[in-house]
Amino acid sequence: MQSQMAYRIIEEMIVTLRIAPGSRISEKSLNKTLGIGRTPIREALQRLALEGTVKILPRAGVIVSEIDLSDQLKLIEVRREIEKILAGRAARIADEQARNTFRNLAKKFEQAAAQNDEKIFIVTDREFNSLVSATAQNSYATHAIGPIGAQTRRFWYLHFKRFGDLRQVCKLHAAIATAIADCDEALARQASDALMDYVDWYTRRTLEALL
Repeated sequence: MQSQMAYRIIEEMIVTLRIAPGSRISEKSLNKTLGIGRTPIREALQRLALEGTVKILPRAGVIVSEIDLSDQLKLIEVRREIEKILAGRAARIADEQARNTFRNLAKKFEQAAAQNDEKIFIVTDREFNSLVSATAQNSYATHAIGPIGAQTRRFWYLHFKRFGDLRQVCKLHAAIATAIADCDEALARQASDALMDYVDWYTRRTLEALL
């Protein structure tokens, strides 16, 4: 469905800061950039507005929302529980094909860690998040995590080069992928918690430096 494709592409551009907070965007410019019709782009922007990622202002167009520093720890608190549910369910019910894919993703995360390669991580993380949601088969958790994950990832992408540790993030993701591949639900939930412990620490460290 084109509106879903438009949503995923535009959200990724915003999350990875290819479209910066506060930027003004339009259906026309996105139509030219993405080669997708204006109707699906409009539907995607409306969905992003409902999630708080953009603001649609009368006679002013569409503006990418600023990153609210004060909300980050609240978002992490909720994200922790939802991602733990998704990781645990994925480990419990993953079929052989999914388990093999998770093993390959773990290797890619390890490669990104070894090479300290941001591009490999971004591509692998996108595939990992999609596979966890698809494998867990819990649409309520998937719908809930979407906007929360987008906001916390925007914060991470904005500041990780100053305050983050890409190698550590890659290793923590690899641990979750490996646990799911091994069908170890308890370990998958534990590994998810470990990642969120790091995200919480990183966020607090960054906020202390910025505020």
